[in-house]
Amino acid sequence: MSGKTPSGWIRRLLSPRWQHPDAEKRREAAQRLDATRPEDHRRLETLARDPDARVRQSALSRLADPQALLAMLEDEASPELTTRLTALLVGHDGDLSLAHRLALVERLSHPRLLNDIAMQGDNQQLRLTALARITDETALLDQACENGIAAVRRAAADRIDSESGLRELARRARRDKQIQRLAREALNRRRADAAQAQAAHEKRERLLSALEAHVTHAWEPLYAGRYRHLTREWESLKDLPSAEHERRYQDAALACRKVISDHEAHQQAAESAHQQRENDDETRLGLIESLEEGLAGLRQHTRLTGQDMASLRAQKRLLDQRWAALSDRHPPRETLRARHDQALADYHRLDVAWSRLEQHAATLERALTDHDRDRLVALLETIAWPSELPPTDAIAQARAQLDPHPPLHGHEASTAGRDTLERDLATLEEQLKRGAFKAASRLHQQLRQQLATRPEQERRGIESRLKRLGAQLAELRDWRGFVAAPKREQLCEAIEALTEDGTLAAEALDRRHRRLVQEWKALGDAAATHELSRRFRQASDRLHERLAPWREQQQTLRIQNLETRRALCDQLETLLTRPDPEADPDALREIRDKAREQWRRCSPVPRPQAQTIGRRFATLSHDLQNLIDRRAREIAAAKRALIQEARTLSESAQPASRTARDAKGLQRRWRALGRAPKGEEQALWREFRDLCDEIFARREAEHDDQAARAKARLDAMQAVIDRLDAWQPSSSRDQAVLDEASAEIEALKPLPSGRRTEGMRKRWAGIVRARRERLARLAVHEEIRAWQSLQPLLSAHLDADRKALDGLAPREVVADEVLAGETLAGDMLKAHQARNDARRHPPAPQTVTDTLTRLRVHLALLAGSGLAHQDEPLRLAIQVERLNESLGQEASRAEELHGVLCALLATGPVPAQHWAREALELDALLHQMLPLPPP
Repeated sequence: MSGKTPSGWIRRLLSPRWQHPDAEKRREAAQRLDATRPEDHRRLETLARDPDARVRQSALSRLADPQALLAMLEDEASPELTTRLTALLVGHDGDLSLAHRLALVERLSHPRLLNDIAMQGDNQQLRLTALARITDETALLDQACENGIAAVRRAAADRIDSESGLRELARRARRDKQIQRLAREALNRRRADAAQAQAAHEKRERLLSALEAHVTHAWEPLYAGRYRHLTREWESLKDLPSAEHERRYQDAALACRKVISDHEAHQQAAESAHQQRENDDETRLGLIESLEEGLAGLRQHTRLTGQDMASLRAQKRLLDQRWAALSDRHPPRETLRARHDQALADYHRLDVAWSRLEQHAATLERALTDHDRDRLVALLETIAWPSELPPTDAIAQARAQLDPHPPLHGHEASTAGRDTLERDLATLEEQLKRGAFKAASRLHQQLRQQLATRPEQERRGIESRLKRLGAQLAELRDWRGFVAAPKREQLCEAIEALTEDGTLAAEALDRRHRRLVQEWKALGDAAATHELSRRFRQASDRLHERLAPWREQQQTLRIQNLETRRALCDQLETLLTRPDPEADPDALREIRDKAREQWRRCSPVPRPQAQTIGRRFATLSHDLQNLIDRRAREIAAAKRALIQEARTLSESAQPASRTARDAKGLQRRWRALGRAPKGEEQALWREFRDLCDEIFARREAEHDDQAARAKARLDAMQAVIDRLDAWQPSSSRDQAVLDEASAEIEALKPLPSGRRTEGMRKRWAGIVRARRERLARLAVHEEIRAWQSLQPLLSAHLDADRKALDGLAPREVVADEVLAGETLAGDMLKAHQARNDARRHPPAPQTVTDTLTRLRVHLALLAGSGLAHQDEPLRLAIQVERLNESLGQEASRAEELHGVLCALLATGPVPAQHWAREALELDALLHQMLPLPPP
């Protein structure tokens, strides 16, 4: 037997009591263990983890060291262990000091234990320390509503910050009005912050939408100002934008800045083009004046020579070249073009006359030699030399032979000739001072010829002066030769070097060649030698041969450019032939600018056609500009009409909101019109904007006034709500106070829509509902109290009923005698009289019994009490009757109770036994209805 495992009863017999299989034995053993002994302490810790709850509770009750219990709590938590730790830490058990408990609580993290300590602690500081360790909002909400210390409730309420938690706190914190008020204020602040954040978000969204719409808005004078206004509005917002809002703002701002910079670049280019056009016009004016001066100078001469005509032709060729180059960039103004055409017409008349003279020069010379008068007359008619031009020597000689009047003689002729010579000498002297060698040389030669035909006495005073001026002319000729000789040598070397340079492109080679030729021609005949002229001409011919293929390509390009220009002119003619009466001036301006740009790109063109096609394009451009100006003037007139409509709107007496809506329609029409002339657009826009600003300011003022009135109504409603919230009715007669407050609220309607209004309406509805319920309870309470004051009268009636049922003569009960000075009135008086009448003419006993039963069931329905099974049919009948009676006007609970009590007083005679059975239940029902709700 010793070699086998001991049986169960032997193990139970030999094992310690604290390890006994029976839980009750282990519990008893735990009660006898001493926690101060280390071995028993370890056994108690083992028993604290026992599967049986009673054993754990008994063992934990012997342990008083919170450190050991907390260590056990970290390993395995049980309800008994939590309860034991709570008892030790809150001070209900053990002798731990407050400082020790505070130190332990500061290290706790167990939610339930902290919650229990905060709820049950024996010290406020201990509860606050435990509360500081609680993080769960639900636990904080329980502490704020259920904790017995106000400071702890306040601390817990201060840590609740979620909207749902604040709503729950405001609903549950009924025992602490301050906590409830703080919760409502925090909730209102949170809602106000949320509303403010939402308003800021919406404002940012509106600004972003306006800025993004501004990107695609048509350009107007105040485009940049509107952009700066929107950016200032954005920067004035105090809240931080979201990443998405910041990205959208940066994108829109960048796009607006690009629009502004593009417009500024366009404006700068337009101003530069305008300045270039002005410079070109000044250059054109100088060219025209130079040609006009040349023609005028020829008219002032006494004789016209071939050298004068060659100089004029060279000047005209230079004018054509420069004029064509300028016309490629910009068409001339109409006045300059007319003046240019007039100068060219004068030149062509002279050139044609000179051509006719050259054609008949040999025949005229022979006729002069032969003194053939008839031939001279015929030749002069054929040549048709203009009368305003000075004649050539041949023309003058022919006229002299044909002149029938003899020349002037004597003092008159001498005086006229001297004056002419004096003027010419003064002109020669001025030309020498200016260094005008060619004009001075021609004039000097003419003066020598004229002086040779003068008499000796006229030449004496003039010849010496002419010789002095001739010496100055020779000196000027020598100086020009001295300066021009090295220059001619340099030009010959430069053009010869250019012929040998094979690196230059054809265009650069042609440009340098032309410049050298111009410089050579500019020297005139100064220091001109046959050898240098031959060298320069041979080098120039070689360059012409080298550039011949390139010039053929250029000629082809010129022809293509000419065709493109002609096609462009055809398109402009088509546009101007059938213009759209509603054409947008901006679109026409864009067409004009693109046409000018294409015209400039299609350059050069063949020289013979350049002037004709340039004049055609200038005319078309002028007509297009006239169309633009006409449409702009029409738009300006339409905008003036809009301004008048806006002025009429601003002076109208209609509501500001409707006026602002009409003004927005005017603004849409304004934007759809396009731009007026440049000088008028800004002035019209400022006037229109000022009128619209005035209209919108009236609307804003009206909105502010409406908002102020709405706020005043809301504040008045808030004052009524607060007054009624603090008021509690003390009797049913206080119904007038509630009706008066309801009338005040109705007088404040209509109220503005919004969250505040909706919240106030809900709060008002709740307050009114609560006050009506209390008034109804007060009315019921007063009815019951009035009934209780009639108990002596009811007892007198019951005594009279008993005597009448016993066979005695019916006795009439006098209310004034029974009630001791109180008087009956109304329904109760009628019921009292009906009770007296019922004793004189008693109904059937069963009728009285049924009536009392019915009244008891009716009273039970009013009290909300349960009924016996046999009373269910009567309950249904009473409910149907109540529904039928409420179809017209529903009676209040107090009115129904009053009717039931009146019927109860009027019902009789009642047997004493039956009344004894019903009276107990009736009193119980009335007592059930008697208590009032707390205010």
